[in-house]
Amino acid sequence: MKKFCLFVLVVIFSLFLEAQNLGKESIEVSGLNMNVDSLEILLEKAKEDTVKANLLNQLCWRYTFNNPEIGMKYGNQALQLSQKLDYSKGIGNAYVYSAWCLWALGNYNSSLRFALQSLYEFEDMEDNERIAWVYITISHVYRDIGDYEKALSNALKSIQVYCSIHINPRFSIAVAGSIYEKQNRLDSALEYVQKAYELDKQFYGGEWGWLPSLLGNIQVKLKNYKKALDYYHIAIPLAIDKNIKKDVVDIYNSLAGLYKEIGDTDSSIFFANEVLQKWQSTSYQKGVLEATNILAEAYKLKSDKDSIIKYLDLSVTLNKNLFDKDKQRDIQNLTFNEQLRQDEITKERTAFRNQLKMYALLAVGIIFLVIALLLWRNNQHRKKAYALLEKQKQKTDEQKLKVEQTLVELKSTQSQLIQSAKMASLGELTAGIAHEIQNPLNFVNNFSEVNRELVDDLKSELATGKMQSAIEIADNIKDNEEKINQHGKRADAIVKNMLQHSRSGSGKKEPTDINALADEYLRLAYHGLRAKDKSFNATTKTDFDETIGKINIVAQDIGRVVLNLINNAFYAVEEKAKQRGNGYEPLVTVSTKKNNGKVEIRVTDNGNGIPQKVLDKIFQPFFTTKPTGQGTGLGLSLSYDIVKAHGGELKVETREGEGAAFIINLSTS
Repeated sequence: MKKFCLFVLVVIFSLFLEAQNLGKESIEVSGLNMNVDSLEILLEKAKEDTVKANLLNQLCWRYTFNNPEIGMKYGNQALQLSQKLDYSKGIGNAYVYSAWCLWALGNYNSSLRFALQSLYEFEDMEDNERIAWVYITISHVYRDIGDYEKALSNALKSIQVYCSIHINPRFSIAVAGSIYEKQNRLDSALEYVQKAYELDKQFYGGEWGWLPSLLGNIQVKLKNYKKALDYYHIAIPLAIDKNIKKDVVDIYNSLAGLYKEIGDTDSSIFFANEVLQKWQSTSYQKGVLEATNILAEAYKLKSDKDSIIKYLDLSVTLNKNLFDKDKQRDIQNLTFNEQLRQDEITKERTAFRNQLKMYALLAVGIIFLVIALLLWRNNQHRKKAYALLEKQKQKTDEQKLKVEQTLVELKSTQSQLIQSAKMASLGELTAGIAHEIQNPLNFVNNFSEVNRELVDDLKSELATGKMQSAIEIADNIKDNEEKINQHGKRADAIVKNMLQHSRSGSGKKEPTDINALADEYLRLAYHGLRAKDKSFNATTKTDFDETIGKINIVAQDIGRVVLNLINNAFYAVEEKAKQRGNGYEPLVTVSTKKNNGKVEIRVTDNGNGIPQKVLDKIFQPFFTTKPTGQGTGLGLSLSYDIVKAHGGELKVETREGEGAAFIINLSTS
């Protein structure tokens, strides 16, 4: 179950690699394709430093699968130089790469010793990537001496470490699969090797010949000989192209074994002889031993006694070199010592965890004690605070009564100020209306006086019989009456217009000509100010959009807003005129515009503008920049509320020293 869970972990990790598109190479592929000659040229020019130590280690690794004796030479040089430089990483690499060379030479006890020494180095450095690589090395040794449980344990540990640091565990998975194949656990073997093969094809182009070779071995044991041959034919050119002679030996031995099993003895002998004749230079004794065993069995089938004796003798010699009792005992001692070391590490970790638990319990006890003291202290404070709150509550109740009384007084004052503002607006409006009506009344009075004199003249002319003169006088009287009638209607229109605005005070929206309303209040405001101050003078300008038509508004309320904005504009230009003198021309512009289903009313002046520091406050109740006694600070606040009640918007644009523009946006519906 544990191993199954580990395999699930591997699959999940491989999916993680695919999602992240990780292709990071670990040590096991850190230069298999690099040119050995180039490395040796660099080595000749290298100084006695860590760069040279790394080059020596790389050369040791490159020769592992083709000429491990030379690899050992470079490994020894790398170890000596790294020890001289006190270069921990170089020392660890020299041990592990030399361990691989010793493994290839069949010197398993020395290989295991070197691998364990590198493990200690990398554990001190906490280098998890190289620790995982050492586990693979140890796994190879145990696999080849037949201790599959220890081999598998180290391979699975390697997978776990690689997954924890997000490095592609392709090599570790393949090694685990090869061990399952040796154990004849073929389902697990096929799962692991197939997964390694998929990772190799995805991230490295599927150029590692050992993987299809392993799949071929599994298919042989499953009796799928045709499929096995297909895999071997894929593996051979890959191994030859990469010049990995150890893999070529393994593949040829696999082919020899396959042909022996299916009864093709001649083909079996051919491939086994290929190993002995062409690949002995690899110093791969285990591969040579396997070839001699196959040849001995094949010649036994052919009843060739001389060949049987020859290859059995060779097999015995190789077996003795690889697996004699002293070497086996040495490996057992190393394994036992390593197990003791791991047990000691486990004991230390257990003791450390127990110590941590004790400290944790002690800390929890102290925390509970502190909490109890804090709770007691908080309870004492709570009692004192409760008594203090009771006193404060009494004071708060008293202050609440005072605040309520103050609020009542404030509301009363506010109502009075609002009423004052309304009366002030009414006074300004009344002055404007009076001026507007006064002009037509003056015409009516003047022409009435003239007509009285003309009637007297008419009577005189009729009395003397001058008919022509009487007719001319009568025509003049008629003309004057028409003018009296015209100016009377003008006064009547002004009165009716004001009455119409007054009737809108019910709050009911009615279709209103916004251009006429704005024009009317502009003139009324101007004449109202002129009535109060004869010296006041300003240029007024209008720019009305005639396509607007009528919109539904409460005319009296919007009229009050427009009047307030125009009065403020006149006040602004008047103040600037007092400061600038004759060189300044006051200008107030009222314009309308229809835009995206809304109507914009804009009142613009070229006064001093509004200072930025007070811009956020101008729509607040009772805020005013006018001197004391000249403004209540309610005009803009009330205007803002009226426009909001219409579902519109009132905003301001200003540049200090250049003027301001107040904009009303209203819906056309």
